[in-house]
Amino acid sequence: MKEVQVRASRTYNVLIGSGLLPTLGQEVKKVCKATKAAIVSDTNVFPLHGKAAIESLQKAGFDVIHFVIKAGEESKNGSVYLELLNFLAENQLTRSDCLVALGGGVVGDLTGFAAATFLRGIPYIQVPTTLLAAVDSSVGGKTAIDLPAGKNLCGAFCQPRLVLCDLDTLDTLPQDIFRDGCAEVIKYGILYDPALFDHLAQNGLSFHREDVIARCMELKRDVVMEDEFDTGARMKLNLGHTIGHGVEAQSHFGISHGKAVAIGMAIVARAAASRDICTPDTRDQIIETITRFGLPIQTDYNADLLYHSALSDKKRSGGTVNLIVPTSIGNCEIRPMPVEEIKSFIEEGL
Repeated sequence: MKEVQVRASRTYNVLIGSGLLPTLGQEVKKVCKATKAAIVSDTNVFPLHGKAAIESLQKAGFDVIHFVIKAGEESKNGSVYLELLNFLAENQLTRSDCLVALGGGVVGDLTGFAAATFLRGIPYIQVPTTLLAAVDSSVGGKTAIDLPAGKNLCGAFCQPRLVLCDLDTLDTLPQDIFRDGCAEVIKYGILYDPALFDHLAQNGLSFHREDVIARCMELKRDVVMEDEFDTGARMKLNLGHTIGHGVEAQSHFGISHGKAVAIGMAIVARAAASRDICTPDTRDQIIETITRFGLPIQTDYNADLLYHSALSDKKRSGGTVNLIVPTSIGNCEIRPMPVEEIKSFIEEGL
């Protein structure tokens, strides 16, 4: 097992290893004095891992209830959020009780936002069961729901008490869902770590899971500790996301987050090379590695559609959007770009 400590506004540990889910109850007991634990999960994950989570929590002395949402991004909305809050109120959870997010990014984001706002704050634990959630959304305290106008536009910063990543849960993922998370893993290599990127480029889907996931979490930890509230260095984690969110929105979330981010990174890499921000070799390395993982590098949506989606991006500040662009493998920079230039930048990357 590997352990990564995050020291943000709240200090907590990230545990990464096989066979950890049966220890959930005893680990939660170390960080939370709760008597009641509410598991939030979805219709894909709960049938697979709900029983083990419940049994572990009950064995540790918790009274356990559960709330299961329909799997998919469409459940990360205001209606489901209010249903969850009402469920917590009806079951009389107190500020000393806790929530347990058992699932992927949608479950983690929804649960975290409920934890941030129910009774003005209640402890929660992240138990990511997808690669994407493990390496990205479970760490750092960003919580949110989607609005009709855009993704993650309503949210709060709320750090968990614990992140428990049981690698065995990844074995139950369909390969397409596992591949989705690989886009975020590749992102960390492009942003910060040439050695990580080289390992991914050489090994593809056969990369060393525990080492790579731990490394991604270390990199995310370092960024969160430097810029918890996303006003500077943490913006870099949005590599591929501004355009990627546009792809998601235009597809009505028919294109998954990981695939959309992969497309976004490919578009940005091509545009960056076109503008001599990075070399053609850097562009090609990024494109080839994304392709090796079976992820898409093109979209049928035109620059005009993606541009209008970018205008609704939460990273927009007045008339400027902060785009993250690669300069070399392991180095990216934040480029504030006037909104009127975004369309031409996208066009150069298509």
